[in-house]
Amino acid sequence: MDKKANKKLINLFKLSKQNKELSIDKLKYKKDSLNPIMSDDTLNYHYEKLAKAYADKYNNNIGDSDFNEAGVFLHNIFFKQFTEPKRSNKPFGLSLNLIESKFKTFDDFKKMIKEEAMKIQGSGWIYLSNSGDIKKIKNHQIKNDILVLIDWWEHAWALDYEHDKGKYMDNIWQIIDWNFINNKLEN
Repeated sequence: MDKKANKKLINLFKLSKQNKELSIDKLKYKKDSLNPIMSDDTLNYHYEKLAKAYADKYNNNIGDSDFNEAGVFLHNIFFKQFTEPKRSNKPFGLSLNLIESKFKTFDDFKKMIKEEAMKIQGSGWIYLSNSGDIKKIKNHQIKNDILVLIDWWEHAWALDYEHDKGKYMDNIWQIIDWNFINNKLEN
C-alpha cells in the first residue's frame, strides 16, 4: 500500500473512532447492595466519577483516547460481574470446572490470584482468562479473554480497606456473580 493510501486508511480509522460514543453501562444492582464488600462511597467514587470520566474524556477527545477507551471497556466488565454479597459464594458449573482444571480447588485459585496481584507494582488489573490462566494488565488495555476481572487500582479498594488490599481480594469473591461468569463461558 502506498503512503497516500495508508494515510487515507489511518484518517478513516481516526474518523470512525471519533464518531463512536462510549458510556459506562448502568449497574444491575443498587449502589448499597454490595455492602460491606464494596461501600456506597466506593461505588459513588469509582463508578460515578472515575469510570464515567473515562467515557466523558473519550467522547470529548481529552487525553489518551486508547487509555480512556480501555478504561470504559474494563470498568464495564468489572461492574457487570457483581451481585449482592454471599458469604459462601463459590463458583459452580463451567466456572468451577475451569478453575479446578487449572488450580485443583477454588481456594488454591484464590491464593494464586492474590499472590500474583500482590506482585503488581503500583496499579493495574488482574484477571482469570477464559482459558483459565491468571493474567495482568498494566494501566488500561482491551483484552478479549477476560472471564473474571479484579480492579487493582487504589480507587477500587482504598476507601473501604485503606492499606489492606489483600483483604479486598479476599472479600471480592463474595460479590462475584457466578451465573454471569458461567454465561460468559457458554457464549
